[in-house]
Amino acid sequence: MNISFDNTENAFAYKTDKELKQSKFLFNTMDYPLFVPIGTRLTPFIMKTGLPVDGIIRNTIFKQFVGGESLEETANVVEMLAQYKVQVILDYAVEGKQGEENFENAANQFIKVVEYAATQDNIPFISIKITGLARFGLLQTLNEAPRIRSGIHDHEAEMQEWERVKMRMHRICAVAAEKNVGVLIDAEETWIQDPVDRLCIELMEKYNKQKAIVYNTIQLYRHDRLRFLRLSHRIAKEQGFILGMKLVRGAYMEKERARAIQNGYESPIQPDKESTDRDFDAATDYCISNVTDISVIIASHNEISNLYGVELLAKYQLPYNHPHVHFSQLFGMSDNITFNLAKAGCNVSKYLPFGPIRDVIPYLMRRAQENSSLNGQTGRELLLIRKELKRRKTA
Repeated sequence: MNISFDNTENAFAYKTDKELKQSKFLFNTMDYPLFVPIGTRLTPFIMKTGLPVDGIIRNTIFKQFVGGESLEETANVVEMLAQYKVQVILDYAVEGKQGEENFENAANQFIKVVEYAATQDNIPFISIKITGLARFGLLQTLNEAPRIRSGIHDHEAEMQEWERVKMRMHRICAVAAEKNVGVLIDAEETWIQDPVDRLCIELMEKYNKQKAIVYNTIQLYRHDRLRFLRLSHRIAKEQGFILGMKLVRGAYMEKERARAIQNGYESPIQPDKESTDRDFDAATDYCISNVTDISVIIASHNEISNLYGVELLAKYQLPYNHPHVHFSQLFGMSDNITFNLAKAGCNVSKYLPFGPIRDVIPYLMRRAQENSSLNGQTGRELLLIRKELKRRKTA
């Protein structure tokens, strides 16, 4: 196995010196202790005031983490990534719009994304958040009320509302199955995750008979998710479908812990990072060792986890480009992992969001927060960029 995530020549081959310096400036700025906390609070407010800040955002954080404002604008990024054998998970990143009309519009937009992806050899997947198609309060009610799960419920309007949500997902997945495009369904907070899990199983049972079209996402910082993976696999074998699973560590840790304390229940979050790492690696091993009937996406910025995935491919004598094993990182982050995996011949993609600047602000704020808190991610990015700039100067 000849993969090094310290190889910055491979990692940044796609960036000019000017682009690399722009990235260095952005990550340097994000590295100031107060910048991200203040910036993430002020930016949404400033955008609402109508002040002319679009250009600044477009040329900095938006350019780093987003593929463009429209599907058409993503084409240049997709084409560039294809040159380095890096694929794309396309995400319509508009969030926070409520109401049935907006949910219907979002479903139609996702179908357009599927149809566009089908015309591109380099876009095997799209990503969807159920909260973009369903009311948060509805999902919470479904999560909390056993009567609904058994099909017996006295709120007819809510049942009809849930049926509309399911129909939206079936419309999207039917087109995806026809066009051979995978649909990755994001994980949500624990208090709305149960109906999402049940819907994922329903969709997989219908659309994953021949190959994995629908993928659920499990957050391994939850202490119950390894068991849930095994249960999902058992259901898949019993029902005769291929299990699609995206593995992530998780995105709502502080919120989850705070809510558990506030409401007096056991926290769903692992006691420490070591437990999360252990379960993530165990889930990776479980999926790859059952690769005939599980299709897995290892979505991680952790170098050790990605190397472990590659080691498991070797251990089980599987090709690096096995169709059921895929690696992924966010666009604008961890290029040292993505491009070196691609160079070694692994299936690897960038998660590429797109949407109008003002609509993707919530996504961008999360990226800023994630980089400032993710185990020194900003410092790691800066270290690699400086190393590459130095290499180019002496080359």
